[in-house]
Amino acid sequence: MSSQDASPRLTWTEEGEPRSGRFGDVYFSRDDGLAESRAVFLQGCDLPGAWAGRQGFTVAELGFGTGLNIAAVLDLWRRTRPEGARLNVFSVEGFPLTVEEARRALSNWPELAEPAEALLEAWPEATPGFHRVDLPGFDAVLDLAVGDVGWALDQWSGTADAWFLDGFSPALNPDMWSPQVLDRIAERSAPDARLATFTVAGAVRRGLSERGFVVDKRPGHGRKRERLEARRTGLPQAEHRPQVAIVGAGIAGASVARALAAAGLTAVVIEADRPGAGGSGFPAGLATPRLDAGDAAIAGLYAQALERARHLYDATPGAVLGRGVLQLPQAERDRAERDRARFAKIADQPLWREGAMTVIDAAAAEHRLGEAQADGGLMMADARVVRPAVILEAWLEGTPVLSASVASIRRAGDRWDLLDAQGRIIVTADAVVATAGWGVEALLETGALSPVRGQADWRDGPSVEGAAWGGYVAPTGAGLLYGATHTRGDVDLTPRDADSRHNLETLKARLPQLAARLSQEGGRRVAVRASTRDRLPVAGLRSDGLHILSGLGSRGFCIAPLLGEHVAALIAGRPSPLPASLAERVSPDRF
Repeated sequence: MSSQDASPRLTWTEEGEPRSGRFGDVYFSRDDGLAESRAVFLQGCDLPGAWAGRQGFTVAELGFGTGLNIAAVLDLWRRTRPEGARLNVFSVEGFPLTVEEARRALSNWPELAEPAEALLEAWPEATPGFHRVDLPGFDAVLDLAVGDVGWALDQWSGTADAWFLDGFSPALNPDMWSPQVLDRIAERSAPDARLATFTVAGAVRRGLSERGFVVDKRPGHGRKRERLEARRTGLPQAEHRPQVAIVGAGIAGASVARALAAAGLTAVVIEADRPGAGGSGFPAGLATPRLDAGDAAIAGLYAQALERARHLYDATPGAVLGRGVLQLPQAERDRAERDRARFAKIADQPLWREGAMTVIDAAAAEHRLGEAQADGGLMMADARVVRPAVILEAWLEGTPVLSASVASIRRAGDRWDLLDAQGRIIVTADAVVATAGWGVEALLETGALSPVRGQADWRDGPSVEGAAWGGYVAPTGAGLLYGATHTRGDVDLTPRDADSRHNLETLKARLPQLAARLSQEGGRRVAVRASTRDRLPVAGLRSDGLHILSGLGSRGFCIAPLLGEHVAALIAGRPSPLPASLAERVSPDRF
């Protein structure tokens, strides 16, 4: 779906009400829109009573619109939520408003100023797919699915405790109320789920009743005579707060730890050496996506991952060394021509927000890098150069890190024992996540991972904007990092002079003026990346009950934050931010 096709064609009535030209209806009444939202949806779902005593609660909404319902539920949640509880919100919107349009609409309700502003500051992108938004001041997270409602519900992994059915009326927007959509609502409802909607259309009433809901008509609000409330009659699901052990304290382990903490769960990290001892221990890291002009799923996975990584790194003080990375074409003429054509296709993908991917000419590339680049390149404005040490420290804060080496994992009833080489128990946990990069293969014998040795060098002094071309260069804050070698099947961690020479020659070939200014002071380092046959990560629950996050290759700082949240959601029993089709692509059992 292109951004043009997804326009709501918004207009404003003389009374200042936002109106969808696409569906010929207003989003709400200016006179009583908030009162209607509270009466129809909040009271209709018995909120706050339904979340009393709960540690986690999920609201699902069809029809995000202006965000009014979500601002209202955030306001109520902040005032009445149980101590330590977390709120998940899932909403679907086929025709997103801009943040400016939403701001104008929500300005009608000054009593919602704080939740509205929090929502507006983090307003989701309008690009197709899933978008996760943090609302830390409310202990809440929003997942917005931009696209067709049937697709969105097929892809969502969550279970709703309350449903707000707030699409335009069945007469104007029948797709939102189809039997297939009602099927998905029933499948993704908790046993005692509540449901509320403004419509009393017979097809909706009958459809909900046929799918196990007890449906009641209630007095409507304002000019509407009636509305619907519905409820499942099962018992609430038992809540469980598992104790989690994470093996490995690199960016993968830190991402899982951060996501578990955000979900209100406790974890312990077990690290044989120190945080960042492996591939996350260089003075700088590139958060750049895998670019794919042919496989829409891979392109979508990395577009979503980069968006999530960018937001999280930008919110971590001191984490970002540079904004934007220039992808240069290969130096060989025929490969450069192919790359330029590929860059144009990637920049044209609807996955990226406006300005995120831009093909720039030779003059713009020279201006950015300080020396001639005849072929220009692809400017990845949302890519980041980051400080790994700062991210690990921030994301592991509050999570105990045990210094030990896990040699094996064994089942202990419903739990897991993590053992050292002498067979002594290091820790026992309800859930285990193996995040130790290439070390996961020795621990779990997945058969899916292979090692790739990489050596990078850094020098003090001159700095540069981030760029990649097969090699790469990145600022460190004190100078620059450049490299890196890529040697398959090699696990030797001893730095090699030949590799340093190779890295320098690669830099000289691409940025000769920069290479000529390098000082002699600096360092070098080797790490072993974990790779897979299909070059996609391994993330999720294995058939034996263990969780894995590995196989990140050289894209760890881009992909780990999103996949860490996916794994944490599986453990916590919360909705994953990852669409089901993408979760399947990275599943540990796919091999």
